[in-house]
Amino acid sequence: MDGETMTAGETGDKSLLLLDDDAALRTRLGRALEARGFKVTLVETVAQAKAAAKESPPAYAVLDMRLEDGSGLSVVDVVREARPDARVVMLTGYGNIATAVAAVKAGAIDYLAKPADADDVVKALLVSATRDTPSPPENPMSADRVRWEHIQRVYELCGHNVSETARRLAMHRRTLQRILVKRAPR
Repeated sequence: MDGETMTAGETGDKSLLLLDDDAALRTRLGRALEARGFKVTLVETVAQAKAAAKESPPAYAVLDMRLEDGSGLSVVDVVREARPDARVVMLTGYGNIATAVAAVKAGAIDYLAKPADADDVVKALLVSATRDTPSPPENPMSADRVRWEHIQRVYELCGHNVSETARRLAMHRRTLQRILVKRAPR
């Protein structure tokens, strides 16, 4: 390869670190990625992920953004330090532009909103480094779903306090209560 450095995917190394605190999602996604040829290490905390990345630097990493013991962004630095060519994808249930920018600045190659299926994750991990932009998702969230998720996130951040959530969202408390009892839109 005449002095060119090979990326993780070109070396044939399919080691992957999967960090998520949701046990069901972690197990399901881990199995699906193993079925697609990855050698998956499953972890549920930031501390475990950092230790695993230092002990055996993965070629790929799929990291949850928000965890009980910290942020998956701090793991990106450890993975990139241990293996500069590692390809990292961030997963989050609380997507917004600020966190997406932070993830990319930290060294992630892509940012996916939950629920992301294994095909979306593999596509993000294996996308050619020469492509400028990823292709748009086949099934993007509807505007109603994005709104609902944002309201749920703010509600959670306010400790499930309806009045405080309504104040922060600049909406009437009764309107918010009606939205909260409805099911999530598709």
